[in-house]
Amino acid sequence: MVSENPEARDAAAVPRQAGAAPAGREAAQPAGTADPIRVLIVDDHALFRRGLEMVLQGEDDIEVIGEGGDGHEAVEMAGDLLPDVVLMDIRMPRRSGIEACTAIKDAAPSAKIVMLTISDEEEDLFEAIKAGASGYLLKEISIDEVPQAVRAVHGGQSLISPSMASKLITEFAALAKRSEERTQQVPAPRLTDREMEVLRLVARGLGNREIARELFISENTVKNHVRNILEKLQLHSRMEAVVYAVREKLLEIT
Repeated sequence: MVSENPEARDAAAVPRQAGAAPAGREAAQPAGTADPIRVLIVDDHALFRRGLEMVLQGEDDIEVIGEGGDGHEAVEMAGDLLPDVVLMDIRMPRRSGIEACTAIKDAAPSAKIVMLTISDEEEDLFEAIKAGASGYLLKEISIDEVPQAVRAVHGGQSLISPSMASKLITEFAALAKRSEERTQQVPAPRLTDREMEVLRLVARGLGNREIARELFISENTVKNHVRNILEKLQLHSRMEAVVYAVREKLLEIT
């Protein structure tokens, strides 16, 4: 691999576009070789971004086309660069990875998004899946495994770290059991019109802040509505509320 010009690297600002491949990269590829997988890296830790870039740029079939430091930059860069794969953290300033994921799926519908994070919380996993993520990998993964993860997601596979997959299975098993028990009980409780509005936006993968902006209400009011929805449905998480509402035909996800 041809080394990147150090002077050009020092002059780059964050966020930056990686730009064209280094001189000689195209010539080194045999005629008829498929275009490289275009990757956008988004993480608020610059050293982590650089480490990922170094590993990925060492692969002939992968090209890092840009990197950003927060969710706001992720959405802007995805719309401009139209990456094939986005590697993105969840906990970031200005806009979370979950919120950015939803927006990126609108700005660049063909992009496959992999959440690469330290968060092993079930709620983050469920919210990422609802927002359209194709993968959820913990940062405990060996950095040398990332190129293969990029190829797998680009090829249409869904990836979840084993420890998170077990949590997902456990959660859905518990949800299925509660739903089965509930079918023999009282009819589904009635939600208010405002609660239904909130539930529909939750189903679209929006976070509390985005729902507040959409409905012109405060974030605390959104939290109260979500809490009331969970209490009425006797559920424990936003993910359960969406699955239950679809199952009971309280709403449809189109």
